[in-house]
Amino acid sequence: MIIPQDFSEATTQVATVLRPPKTSHTPLPTVIPDIPRVYYQTSSEVGHRTLWVVCVLMGLSSIAFYIMAMRVPVQKRLFHVLTALVTTFAFLSYYAMATGDGIASHTYVSGRSRHGAITEVVKRDVYWARYLDWSLTTPLLLLDLCLLAGLNGASILVTVVSDVIMILTGLFAAFSRDEAQGWGWYTFACIAYLNIIYQVGYKGRHAMSTRDNNTRTFFAAISLFTLLLWTAYPIVWGIADGAHRVNVDGEIIAYAVLDVLAKGVFGFWLLLTHDNMTRTSPSIDGFWSHGVSRDGAIRVGEGRTLDEN
Repeated sequence: MIIPQDFSEATTQVATVLRPPKTSHTPLPTVIPDIPRVYYQTSSEVGHRTLWVVCVLMGLSSIAFYIMAMRVPVQKRLFHVLTALVTTFAFLSYYAMATGDGIASHTYVSGRSRHGAITEVVKRDVYWARYLDWSLTTPLLLLDLCLLAGLNGASILVTVVSDVIMILTGLFAAFSRDEAQGWGWYTFACIAYLNIIYQVGYKGRHAMSTRDNNTRTFFAAISLFTLLLWTAYPIVWGIADGAHRVNVDGEIIAYAVLDVLAKGVFGFWLLLTHDNMTRTSPSIDGFWSHGVSRDGAIRVGEGRTLDEN
């Protein structure tokens, strides 16, 4: 740093430069707006450990489901493969959340003054990996139920598309900048879920009318179990991400319990019961079992092939 020899002269020069210009306007007092207080809502050690526990449970469930699949003929593995994929995707999702890779921060206004100025801002962790998990696993779970009920292809397509819409609108609601818009996206998600209930609960029950009593009872029980659990998800979202009445740890624990029940317990119940009900176990032959035949065609059934050309 260079210090001038005549300090008083340097001070005078600085004062001259900083002197405000003369104007005819009446000087107004300077108003410094209040800086909003920022609050952070993140998980503690409790939430972090919960994520790891569910990650391990989903991994062990996946291994068990793959082992169960290898114990039955390939023609009978459709439900085993779908269910194993559900817990596999869930395992990857929880691993991402537990390691901090599947988390983003969402900022929203939590307080305003009488004049509308922002006084409080909250930055809350949103686990976007959870929505990615749901967008992959819930359609597979619905396929399990739809195929068990024997729904037609049109109903299955409508059910799966409604499910994807439900998950995406829930994601948009979680990251919405405006509270009213967030609840609007939430409403769209609930409407899509009502259609899922109609397809699985109403049409699925009618599709089961020609099945035997054991199969109808099993489908009624497992579908009711699933739909009741799925109804709890939007309730948790409304309390946690929507109204922000529950902290991040409470949100993690609530979703963890629901995921274990809706994926792990559902999977073991479905496969263990289904393996004992040989009549309801679909046998898929053709390409699923035999792949591409030696002559370059895809086998779709007994004695029938689909040429590549």
